[in-house]
Amino acid sequence: MSFVATTFAKIRFSRYSKQAMCGILGLLLHDSTINCAPEICEGLSLLQHRGQDACGIVTCGPKGRFYQCKANGMVRDIFDETSIRKLIGGMGVGHVRYPTAGSFNNAEAQPFYVNSPYGIVFAHNGNLINTASLLQYMDATAHRHINTSSDSELLLNIFANNLQQTGKFRINEEDIFTAIGGMMKQVKGAYACVAMLAGFGIIAFRDPNGIRPVGMAVRKAETGKDYLFASESVVADSSGFTDWDDVKPGEAIIITRTSVSRRQVVEPATFAPDIFEYVYFARPDSVLDGISVYRSRMAMGDMLAEEVKRVLSKKNISVDVVIPVPDTSRVAALNLAQKLNLPYREGFIKNRYVGRTFIMPGQHMRKKNVRRKLNAMALEFSGRNVLLVDDSIVRGTTSKEIIQMAKDVGAKNVIVASCAPPIRYPNVYGIDMPSRSELVAYGRNEEDVAEAIGADLVIFQTLPDLIESVRQLNPSINRFDCSVFDGDYVTGGVDEAYFSNLETLRADNVRSKVEMMTGELGPAEGKGGGGAPAVNGTSDNVVSSGSINGDDIVGLHNTWKR
Repeated sequence: MSFVATTFAKIRFSRYSKQAMCGILGLLLHDSTINCAPEICEGLSLLQHRGQDACGIVTCGPKGRFYQCKANGMVRDIFDETSIRKLIGGMGVGHVRYPTAGSFNNAEAQPFYVNSPYGIVFAHNGNLINTASLLQYMDATAHRHINTSSDSELLLNIFANNLQQTGKFRINEEDIFTAIGGMMKQVKGAYACVAMLAGFGIIAFRDPNGIRPVGMAVRKAETGKDYLFASESVVADSSGFTDWDDVKPGEAIIITRTSVSRRQVVEPATFAPDIFEYVYFARPDSVLDGISVYRSRMAMGDMLAEEVKRVLSKKNISVDVVIPVPDTSRVAALNLAQKLNLPYREGFIKNRYVGRTFIMPGQHMRKKNVRRKLNAMALEFSGRNVLLVDDSIVRGTTSKEIIQMAKDVGAKNVIVASCAPPIRYPNVYGIDMPSRSELVAYGRNEEDVAEAIGADLVIFQTLPDLIESVRQLNPSINRFDCSVFDGDYVTGGVDEAYFSNLETLRADNVRSKVEMMTGELGPAEGKGGGGAPAVNGTSDNVVSSGSINGDDIVGLHNTWKR
């Protein structure tokens, strides 16, 4: 590789954003005359908890034509009757996203699209950790242009390039399996993906470690069967699909209207699903990798109760009431209260029209939103020793505000019990907790954390207890990815240099400074977003996919309008 190409790739990576926790969905209806967009929209609403920053749907209609609607915003705001009616076709792909650093801009709303080869639509949940070498390969060898700073688009182009190597006018399942298998050997990280090939079918695959979730389900139709891919099983339950089956690590599944093909395209590595899915992200009514999220949170409460009992007894502290921090911790808090024979009360009333603070893109916005999101009822706090149960303590922003709210309405003492152990390491697989300096438990013990968030005492679940609470529901899983707790990254390839670069790129203060000084860069500068031309008479808050690939001359028209 030339010096220029190498330098260019390094510059690209130095400002490269990482994909965030997302929700993905693919749907193929047996009757191609029925439009699938309304059902995809309903499914994305059920996955909204996985991302509230942007959403999109692309469908495939007659003669393999794609129809697209995507923009920044929540599902209910982007998809109305008019926009859904314009999404024609009996198969499609949907996506919801929240951003990590650098990924606010509109061009990074998914699904992504390339027209060469064959026409491919792609939705991704996860994070790649070897983007620098992959960008070099794309620039110097594959000669494919990466238009945004999302590694999802990078992953799509690697897949597309591998398909192009076949040189065929028409491809078959064997070619697709080969392309995906080759891609899995090239990339490193976490990825659960759904793709759609024009006029062919839908595809799902999962990284060899199975870090991010995706599964499939089937539903009987009048003339055949409908098929669904989704991040969580709740989508299948709601839409009348049955036989939910998780995509296996290193497996790819191809579904057309005439066949279902499954193949292990690479040897599975250590199966290690992300345990934080069960702690926080997934809906309680979902089942991931054979484990009920609801039952796992019940078990977390039972396990945490034992630790709370031990610590309180050691410190000779009594508790008057158990109060959950809405919403995720409710199940665990109730079980904990029952096990300790303590009263359980709802002390915080939630405004359900404010987004989840953990997935708010900026620290200032997270702080501002906490008090708009929750209101403390003095009746349950005044004069009492209160045990607040939370699912986890990440940055400590929310915890600090909530503890202060409790004390403002008269709580005598506030003890915080966390269903998760202290989070002391960055997540590199798609969860927005990148900077160690932002993690309240980094470099601090329990006493220091309590002081930092204003609590009288903090009690953390132990890591062995957390693992056991989840694993007991599916003993065949020998390991979970617990890297945010223990710093052990299952994929390898994560070192101090990687952390330093990631933290510089993604820290809140760096992001704010860059935006304040330079604003968003346009697509020509490789960042996508701010410089995008208006579409349908709207401003650049709406994305038109434009020319995505280096060889493209025609992009997808975006149907979204205000």
